Amino acid sequence: MTSRTRCRLLTTTCLCMGLGYGSASLAQETPGQEGFLGTLTLGESKRAVQTDTATPTTVIDQDEIRDRQAGSVAELLVTVPSVALLNGDTAQGSGISIRGFGSNDTFGTDQKVLIQVDGATRGSEELYRIGTQLFTDPFLFKEVEVIRGTVGSFQYGSGVVGGVVRLETIDPEDVTGGETGFGLRQTLEFQTNGNGVTSSTIGAWQPTEDFGVLFNYVSRRLGFPEDGNGAVINPLRARIDDPSWLIKAKYRFGEEKAHSIEASYQDTQSSQFDVPFDSFGNLTFFGNVDREVESQTSILKYNFNPLNDLVDLTLQYSHVDESILQNAVSCPGSPPAPITICSELLNADHDYETTTLTLKNTSLFDTGALRHDLTAGIEYINRERVNAFAAPGGEDNRWAIFAVDEIDIGRAWTLTPAIRYETSKVEGDTAPNDGRFSEDALMGGLSLRYAFDNGFALFGSAAYTEVLPIIDDLEFPIRVGRSEKSRTYELGFSYDRRGLWRDNDNLALKVTYFDSELWDVNSFVDTTPAQNLLDEIQTQGLEFEASYAMENGFYVDFNATIADGEEVDLLGGVRDWRNLAANSLRATVGKVFDDTYDLSWEVVSADSITVNGVRDDGYTVHNLRGTIAPKRGVWEGTEFRLGIENVFDEQYMPNLATRPAVGRNFKLTLAKTF
Repeated sequence: MTSRTRCRLLTTTCLCMGLGYGSASLAQETPGQEGFLGTLTLGESKRAVQTDTATPTTVIDQDEIRDRQAGSVAELLVTVPSVALLNGDTAQGSGISIRGFGSNDTFGTDQKVLIQVDGATRGSEELYRIGTQLFTDPFLFKEVEVIRGTVGSFQYGSGVVGGVVRLETIDPEDVTGGETGFGLRQTLEFQTNGNGVTSSTIGAWQPTEDFGVLFNYVSRRLGFPEDGNGAVINPLRARIDDPSWLIKAKYRFGEEKAHSIEASYQDTQSSQFDVPFDSFGNLTFFGNVDREVESQTSILKYNFNPLNDLVDLTLQYSHVDESILQNAVSCPGSPPAPITICSELLNADHDYETTTLTLKNTSLFDTGALRHDLTAGIEYINRERVNAFAAPGGEDNRWAIFAVDEIDIGRAWTLTPAIRYETSKVEGDTAPNDGRFSEDALMGGLSLRYAFDNGFALFGSAAYTEVLPIIDDLEFPIRVGRSEKSRTYELGFSYDRRGLWRDNDNLALKVTYFDSELWDVNSFVDTTPAQNLLDEIQTQGLEFEASYAMENGFYVDFNATIADGEEVDLLGGVRDWRNLAANSLRATVGKVFDDTYDLSWEVVSADSITVNGVRDDGYTVHNLRGTIAPKRGVWEGTEFRLGIENVFDEQYMPNLATRPAVGRNFKLTLAKTF
């Protein structure tokens, strides 16, 4: 990646900002319009730039989840800086990469991006070419938070180099509004490319103000989408019919309703017949299988939050069961994949069960001039996996203690130290992988932020984490008892100002530079030859987020990422980091009319990139979106959404993907809340 390329992208960003702000200054206010619209990102949602924290984080709320009309969680998350999409039109065979780590074209996940649903850890370790990080449906969720990098991760887990994805499912009061009675929301969504039809039915019953129950069922069907050239993208897979459902209940009780109990069960399924074993690239070399995938998550949570700043106690039990059941349909009969090996590989069933028990408390207190917001806890994690061909079975038991203290020093300074100590004991259950090994690590980070009175703030952080050995390492002696280590430094600034150029306008921006190093690398590699064994991986990048909104509803938004990276093998050879994502830019111009109509134009652009001599072309895609959501009158509670994605039918394939992207696609959503 050349300096000239970086310069071009930065220049484009600055020019787009100038044009957006210039257009904003010429827009006219709507007479009689009341209230401030808020900070809008990517067009149709009120996604605030998180300027009040040193942690690089992005929150996607329920309105944006609905407006974006994403077919998978991966498609939803790609709107975040430093997040790249590995395929994405379906849950099976898609994934995400954050800052160059996470999913790739070899593994479902590399253990350096953490996925949590309502606090329950998800993921299928390094299951070769058929695993996935995000096998669930976006209609089940009301909020998604993406924490980039390491410094904000210590409350949630170890080994986070790329980032954390936290998904929160819908609550009963989100449908009933917290009032007693019944609530129902029905959504139908159609797409032309692939003839997709999705139905989401959410029903909630709140017999009292203290008790509520919710049921959500999603049916997502998809045929065979085509790319910009009109070719079927994935002709070897079956039609998609992925049902998902969620049941959830919550009860508050006791004096001042300080106690609460919450239980939920989530299930997502997929059935595919006579499809390639390799769900990422659809390589036919391995043969075809009938495959059934199911992900089940059960959660029981107790919370005690009295009128006492020192106590906000949560005890949560979660159990995640992720299974892949396969039957061989066809096997290649010639070397180097003999029929016996092929049948064993293709008939292998995989089952992961992850049980987590977490006890944590959040306290607010003062020590002299210091104001503390302290979260501390203890966690037990047990992961069990059945033995399968090329995927050793075993058990991984972990204990962890953690503490994160956000300390306000006066009005300007915020100091946040974080620490996590974790132990791991892995034990195989079938020869020849019936060995055992243990590891422990002390990890932590520190962030510092200084806020000026004019809305400008400076921040920086340093963090260290370790990727402890996993069950897959039983197959590779070189990995046993050896954790990967990582450190990350970040520097940046933010600016948040209301009434900058006009009354009640709002400008928010945040720029973060990161520099990460991962060493003692034992993933991404084979056992031979020596040049395939990596010693370290270095990545650097710049993340840019900005939004400008006016009282009359006009908004302009930007996200941009510029990154670079290198990998160093054990022989000292230096190459481009193989999982580096291309530089990217998203810009949106939109307008909300009368708090009812939202029209936006989004431009998504990625620069060309050459990694180790392989060039991927850049691309620019245009998306148009319109939403009608009346807040009063006979149509109150009704929503109409029309989206046109890839308006000019661009033919392209993101550099980390294994399949071309979807061509022009019209999407229509009809929703009604009763």
